Amino acid sequence: MDFELPLAEYLKKAQTIPFRSLYGKVSEVVGLIVKVEGLDVFVGEICEIAIRNSHKRTMAEVVGFVKKTVLLMPLDDLDGIGPGCLVKPTGKSLTIKIDDQLLGCTLDGLGRPIDKIVDTSSFQEYPVMQDSPDPFEREKIATVLPTGVRAIDGLLTVGEGQRLGIFAGSGVGKSTLLGMIAKYSAAEIIVIGLIGERGREVKEFIENELGEEGYRRSIVVCATSDAPPLVRLKGAHVATAIAEYYRDRGKKVVLMMDSVTRFAMAQREIGLSIGEPPTTKGYTPSVFTSLPRLLERSGMSHKGSITAFYTVLVEGDDMNEPIADAVRGILDG
Repeated sequence: MDFELPLAEYLKKAQTIPFRSLYGKVSEVVGLIVKVEGLDVFVGEICEIAIRNSHKRTMAEVVGFVKKTVLLMPLDDLDGIGPGCLVKPTGKSLTIKIDDQLLGCTLDGLGRPIDKIVDTSSFQEYPVMQDSPDPFEREKIATVLPTGVRAIDGLLTVGEGQRLGIFAGSGVGKSTLLGMIAKYSAAEIIVIGLIGERGREVKEFIENELGEEGYRRSIVVCATSDAPPLVRLKGAHVATAIAEYYRDRGKKVVLMMDSVTRFAMAQREIGLSIGEPPTTKGYTPSVFTSLPRLLERSGMSHKGSITAFYTVLVEGDDMNEPIADAVRGILDG
């Protein structure tokens, strides 16, 4: 009996398998930064840190270099990390698993379901960090998107694919307004990013503001104020990536983010940790670089649309403070 083996196919697969694993070692932990020696990685790559005397592994992202020392920022707690802990690079950036089964679910800042047990093994893998649409591929804003809020639809109409900012101080009803739009708008998919919010507010927002009807067609991404700054930062990009996934499928998406100010504060914490100089009100230069990278990803494309509402928590009702001023210059209104 003759056997034929697809040798060429097996050789091609064998070339993609790393037969040698390269590890680095933790040399120092300072504040939020883990310094590692002996790694060959790129900025944005995800690494796994082996916890001493445990089988657990902590995920971390490469945020910078100092000569040959790699600077990592953990996506989990620093507990258990000590000198000499092995660090394994994964060779890829952060991705999420996405499918229609996540509608009506709440995810953490890394895109993992937290309120339901969902098997994501068969879901499509989607990159979190992506470029904004090409300017020449953006469609014109020509259609009104009914929000279901009469004061907006009758006076300040919202265009499909428009990016709007809601600027106000704390406790004046920004979250209530977002909940009303999510519940009554004509969008097919609602993606809500709760970034840096208090833990008790998440459930209250879903039950009181969003309601069962709104939650059924929504995906909520939650990165509470006690989460590591990198998780809060990634939470905003995870919410945007989910909205992009549905836009690429031709859906009419509404993206809501509460709030951009806390996203900027998370980036400030990261920038100060890796040694960036503080500028206006302590914000680092990377804050003003990261804002357009986030906000420009929403809008119209030739496939679908993302109509975005971003809340901006102004300090002391100062509409000219640095974040409000920067965001106002990027958004459409």
